[in-house]
Amino acid sequence: MAGRLEGKTALVTGGGRGIGAGISRVFASEGAHVLIATRTVSRGKAVVKEIEKAGGKASVIATDVADPKKVVEMIAEARKRLGVIDIVAHNAGVFPSSTIVRMKESEWDHVLDTNLKSLFLITKAVFPHMIRRKQGRVVVTSSISGPRVGMPGWSHYCASKAGVNGFMKAAALEVADKGITINGVEPGNIQIRAEGSREARMHEATMKPAIPMGALGVPEDIAYAALYLASDEAPYVTGQSIVVDGGQILPESMAGNMSHL
Repeated sequence: MAGRLEGKTALVTGGGRGIGAGISRVFASEGAHVLIATRTVSRGKAVVKEIEKAGGKASVIATDVADPKKVVEMIAEARKRLGVIDIVAHNAGVFPSSTIVRMKESEWDHVLDTNLKSLFLITKAVFPHMIRRKQGRVVVTSSISGPRVGMPGWSHYCASKAGVNGFMKAAALEVADKGITINGVEPGNIQIRAEGSREARMHEATMKPAIPMGALGVPEDIAYAALYLASDEAPYVTGQSIVVDGGQILPESMAGNMSHL
């Protein structure tokens, strides 16, 4: 049976690690020719190697999604390499921590430029190509932080992801009659740190009690939600987001995370 993205092309930003790497691997396994856009080419090459070893097709390109010039160059290079761009999975993002009182304006700008302005830059660059073809899928990695919940030290991050969700709704209306959809996935806590590392253990210990399913997610949990939105199975879905969080946003209190069976 053919893969769900057989014959499709996909540009994945931030595809060199974590959730982006998971999206790249899953899209490739479903038949897409994947172009991984990343600031760190060595990481992208490692994912390409994994994909090719599994029989998929992928390549890597260096970019900075917060830089308008580099975004235009990225889209032009993607068209050159892929021929057409069927899917853009915009996953690149940053999540530093700083309280409002301590935060520098430059820190705020860096997070908003990387997480939110980049979505404007990418859609502005790729929409004309998709409009001419009367087809296209844009899938954005958002977050439960901002659209659903808050987190101290992440005011800039939460603002950027809430902005992403708002942007998607307006953008979806602008291209809804042109064969293009734009949707998002809102991850909860996903284990993207090096397995077994001190940082990974601390993150899991801190967040696990808040997750009713009792475990952090893995990148593929997000990738398969993105796969649905990128596929021909979702032609009538646009301006929406799918929460993938193990039930984290559901409880009214921590007591809601305790089994009553």
